Parts: sequence; C-alpha cells; structure tokens
Amino acid sequence: MIIIKKLPALLLFALIGTTSAHANDKLITMCNDCHGSDGVSMESDMPSIAGISETSISDMLFNYVDGGRPAAKGKFRHGDTTRPETDMIEIAKAMSEEEIEHVAKYYGAKDFTPAKQKFDAELAQKGEKIHQKNCTKCHDEGGSIKDDDASILAGQWSTYLASAFAEYQAKKRVTEDKMQSSIDALSDEQIQALIHYYASLQ
Repeated sequence: MIIIKKLPALLLFALIGTTSAHANDKLITMCNDCHGSDGVSMESDMPSIAGISETSISDMLFNYVDGGRPAAKGKFRHGDTTRPETDMIEIAKAMSEEEIEHVAKYYGAKDFTPAKQKFDAELAQKGEKIHQKNCTKCHDEGGSIKDDDASILAGQWSTYLASAFAEYQAKKRVTEDKMQSSIDALSDEQIQALIHYYASLQ
C-alpha cells in the first residue's frame, strides 16, 4: 500500500523533470538560432558564445536584465537567410534564474571556436603591443583564457567586437571603472588595431 501511494508522486516528479528538460532543449535551440550551432556563430555581427565561461555568460544575461547592456533589435539579413527578430533584453528578462544558469552552464562547457576571418597583419602587430600594455592583466594570452571570466576576445568576430567597443565608448555598456578608463584612454586607431589583433588569433 505504501508503494502504491507513493507511485503517483514519483511519476509526477519524473514528468516535471521531463518537461523541464524539454523546456531547456527549446531554450538552447532558441539561442542557437542566432548564435549558431552549439553557440558557434557563423555571422560576423553575432558573437560566438560557446566556450565563454559560465560566470561570464550568466553575468552578461543578468546585465541585460539590469539594463547594463544594450541589445540590437530587429531582423538581420545575411545572404539568403534572415535571423529571427530578437531583443536580448526581453529574452533575458523572460528567463528565470535557473534558465540563465542552465544556458551559462551549457555553453560554458563547450570549446571556443575562433572565427575564420580576414585581418590586417600590420594592424594586428600594433594591436598585440597595445593589448600587452593595456589589457593583459584581465585578458591573459590575447584574451583566450576562459578562466579569466572576462569573456573571450581572441578569435571573436571583429564586427561584433567593433560594436562592443563602440558601446563602451558611448557608455552604453556598463563595465568596471578600470576597464572603462582603459577604453577611454584608447584612440579609435588603437581600438582598430586591437580588433585586428583579436581577429588574427585563429
């Protein structure tokens, strides 16, 4: 009799687990629609998120929720395809803390795949020196170390990096004071050199 009484509860628990897993699968599919298969972006204005640390990804999503990070809106056409219309602020606000943790853990467990893209070798050399002087304390080894919890710069799409730098320059994206000061001290030419350096790390 005890087993019979407990059985419905066990079945309910299993059903909830299955439903939750299905919801998480749908959430990852939604992320992949823009960020590429398993978070490896094939579009230059869309960052790859596979391999970025769990802490960095969850921080990014919570920054959207708190209004510390702007989001591009609308549909974006690439070749013969159009990405779904998205607004990362609205997406992040609709996610529970558990869902944010799931997404961060999922992509954080992946390997980062550098984007294959063109770059100016001369500018990249200049950018490496600028990085070593100004950025390496937080972004070690060209910004390629996941455990720095400072996102990944090495091999990230240059078009996306350019938009990110522009947001920092315009104070539209909130960051630590020391990073903001470092960016404010850079000229547009130095930022371009940095972008080409990160693009060269393939």
